[in-house]
Amino acid sequence: MSDRSTAPADEARVVVGVDGSESSLRALDMAAEEADRRGAALEMLYSASWPRRSRVPVTESDLDSIRVAAAVVLDDAGQRAQQRVPGLRTVPRIHTESLPADALVAASRTAALTVVGTRGHGGFSGLLVGSVSLRVAVHAQGPLLVVGDSREKEAAERGSVLVGLNSEADEAAVRFGFEEAARRGASLRVLHAWSLPRMPGRLQLPPREAEQAREAASELVRGAVHRLSGEHPGVSVSADEKGGSPPATLIEASRTADVMIVAVHRSARRRLGLQLGPVAHAVLHHAHCPVVIVPTPTG
Repeated sequence: MSDRSTAPADEARVVVGVDGSESSLRALDMAAEEADRRGAALEMLYSASWPRRSRVPVTESDLDSIRVAAAVVLDDAGQRAQQRVPGLRTVPRIHTESLPADALVAASRTAALTVVGTRGHGGFSGLLVGSVSLRVAVHAQGPLLVVGDSREKEAAERGSVLVGLNSEADEAAVRFGFEEAARRGASLRVLHAWSLPRMPGRLQLPPREAEQAREAASELVRGAVHRLSGEHPGVSVSADEKGGSPPATLIEASRTADVMIVAVHRSARRRLGLQLGPVAHAVLHHAHCPVVIVPTPTG
């Protein structure tokens, strides 16, 4: 690995994956803003390792060519970030021994925030979220901001942060939502989307049970907000519940948000396959605003 510059270990930093693609540049723009809000350095990471199963051996000359090309991309990215946020400290880093997703996951362990676009140069245009972004989303060790095509045409800030709440175990996501709203000077909406169990045939759930489900949903979201609102008295917050499909409800609510935050629960005992869950997977692909995933360990 070639590391052109290294931020001090104790310096707060936002890490963004950059490869020169339009998607990564949108992520770079938002990462610069997030670094500025945190008073942090912006670490721009370019990873281009040689294919592991290539029949053509990599030479030092090949690696030098990769580093030269990466340096050009990172120099342009640094200029763009500093034009967007004058005075921002930028740190370029080049990885030639790690795949992009692996390098970003490793960086996420100590970053205040890791930022990725939805597709890089290697992605297929038909994919809403590319394989690198999904892999990072599955394995990131800290908060991950995924910037999709909703940022393609910049619009005025809406002044709203949205948290999708699933259960009491999502406290880390709610806390992140309060902190993000405070940094932005925005309002916070914590929304619990819930659905009733499906009944067979034409059977319907008794009205009293449906009302009890709504009362439980309201109590859940109000409790989640109450536990943390005292730490952020300057944040205007609403605690809402809405019956219906959780993915569809959150995706629709994202139309009026600047950023959506959801928790992803990970078991210490890793299972095969994606561990994002259906709601996080759906909002990553279809939300109308950038999405922050907050990893939350489970037993």
